[in-house]
Amino acid sequence: MKEHKHAFRLFVILTDVILTDLCLKAAHMLKFGSDTVVEDYYFSFFYVFIVSWIAAGLLANVYSATHLFDFRRFLQNLFYVLCFHIIVMGIYIFNLKGYLFSRLHILYAYSILLSCVILFRFLLSAAFQYYKGISYYIRKIVIVGGGKSAEALFGYFSKQDTSVFRFMEDVHSGIGEEAYEQEVSSRLQELQAFCLSEQINEIYFSLPLTSTELIDEITRFTDDHFIHFRIVSNIKLLDKVPARVDLFGQIPIITLRKEPLRILLNRAVKRTFDVAFSLLIIMTLFPTLVPIIILLIKLDSRGPIIFTQQRSGRKNKAFSVYKFRTMYVEAEGKENQATKNDQRVTRVGKWLRRTSMDELPQFMNVLLGQMSVVGPRPHMLRHTEEYSKIIHKYLFRHFITPGITGYAQVNGLRGETTNDGLMKKRIEYDTWYIENWSLFLDIKIIIKTIWNILSGERNAY
Repeated sequence: MKEHKHAFRLFVILTDVILTDLCLKAAHMLKFGSDTVVEDYYFSFFYVFIVSWIAAGLLANVYSATHLFDFRRFLQNLFYVLCFHIIVMGIYIFNLKGYLFSRLHILYAYSILLSCVILFRFLLSAAFQYYKGISYYIRKIVIVGGGKSAEALFGYFSKQDTSVFRFMEDVHSGIGEEAYEQEVSSRLQELQAFCLSEQINEIYFSLPLTSTELIDEITRFTDDHFIHFRIVSNIKLLDKVPARVDLFGQIPIITLRKEPLRILLNRAVKRTFDVAFSLLIIMTLFPTLVPIIILLIKLDSRGPIIFTQQRSGRKNKAFSVYKFRTMYVEAEGKENQATKNDQRVTRVGKWLRRTSMDELPQFMNVLLGQMSVVGPRPHMLRHTEEYSKIIHKYLFRHFITPGITGYAQVNGLRGETTNDGLMKKRIEYDTWYIENWSLFLDIKIIIKTIWNILSGERNAY
């Protein structure tokens, strides 16, 4: 089934295109009647609606081949698709003449589409589960060898639709690798007989690659009996990190860490989104909200409107971060983190911090290329120097541009860090973000940030 998942992925995408088109037309018919002529501007509306829906699905991994038949995962991602799509369509309608479009028609369209898409994916997932139940082809696997790599592989296959066996793992811990290889060689006929009697489909070999003679013998046997033969890397380093193996020609190259933003195209996509989103905020919120904030700050306490401070940026290069001043002038030079009920914070400053409005000037940092909308939060220089000495891999977070909000922050790790354990946890979240970056992950973090602001954050002070 796995080898056909990409074909099914294309099938699901095409089906969603057809469903979306039919649902839009059904909504139009429901609102305006079957005899009504479709206006030209509605044809362009249909096109943008369909394209943005599929694009949002691709960004949210709704069509991921790995989770194509996981109905629960689909429902989780569908919420983000809906949020992203509503934003896109809202911008599209706003830029045109909004009064041309019926709100009831749009409501009908989303209601019918969501019902049809959810029903279709439910039926698809149910059909897949049924197929698995009656499938005549069940993977039967033998793992030859022991150690952490073989153990991890056995655990992985045990969760799949497979029958997995281990051969001679019981003696591996008691003898050396050379003696173990000799033991396997002496029992090779037993392995072959077992594979034939159990109708094994695949053999996974978890021994050193120096066992060339043994590999040749097993290869001949598997070729003669149409059994797939795989070699498992037994490098101890790979047990500790999520490594990836690439081929440069015929040479396997091991990468110990995923870095999506190492790819130029991904960096260009992220930067384009940063600039577009920042300009949107600056053009909408700055003309209306910023003058009010400036007036409140001036009335509340004496001092400058904008507070600047040196922070650690990409590749640990210092830059000046901009914020609305939230503390009294006498406290500006102190580099201590703000604490709960901090007496240095002004009355207006408490509100600005609680609503994260004090961060608004940082969208100027984003336009200057010093920050991103989403990324690890930039720390004060003194804190970077201190924590880099006591926390392993602390500086890895500086591989990318720091952000106004971040994955650690939306998961509750914002504000004051009262102990090294909290900072270590924050570094773990920042590292995960760097290794798993995607544009849709940024959008999810922004949506969750807005939700946290509206619902109130416990550590916002």
